[in-house]
Amino acid sequence: MKTYLPVVLLLGLTCSLGAQAQERIWRCGNEYTNNAADAQRRGCKVVEGGNVTVVQGTRPAGAAAASAATPTRPAGTGPRVDSPEQRVRDSDARRVLEGELRRLETRQSELLKDYNNGEPEKQGSEARNYQKYLDRVAEMKAEIARNEADLASLRRELERLPAQR
Repeated sequence: MKTYLPVVLLLGLTCSLGAQAQERIWRCGNEYTNNAADAQRRGCKVVEGGNVTVVQGTRPAGAAAASAATPTRPAGTGPRVDSPEQRVRDSDARRVLEGELRRLETRQSELLKDYNNGEPEKQGSEARNYQKYLDRVAEMKAEIARNEADLASLRRELERLPAQR
């Protein structure tokens, strides 16, 4: 055992010196640099706790030529659809959204009726446990607020659709 101790110590010392020899790295937003003057001028933060490997991305040579030749569409748009087919899609979307809106409005009226202006009827053990009652009232209020937000969202979505003809 004693013959291995100097080797282990020497190996540990060599590893620790190698770790200390690494330059400091600074992070400047999404960029990394090891230039101290540039980092201080830009107000970058030192990266600590581990090695950082940064690989610069390159664009394949064929991609630049192919993208220049192909016309681009705004992000999120699919293939073009002729006008009659688009009108059918819009009317289907309107019908679905209106059905969902009616369902949520019915649910909202039920919630408001049960809520009874913040004083719903006590149930079972709530007569003895007032905190349980308060918790249920708070849950009801939160559910009403969520439902109102859903209703507002559906109404905005319906306003975005083109007018029915």
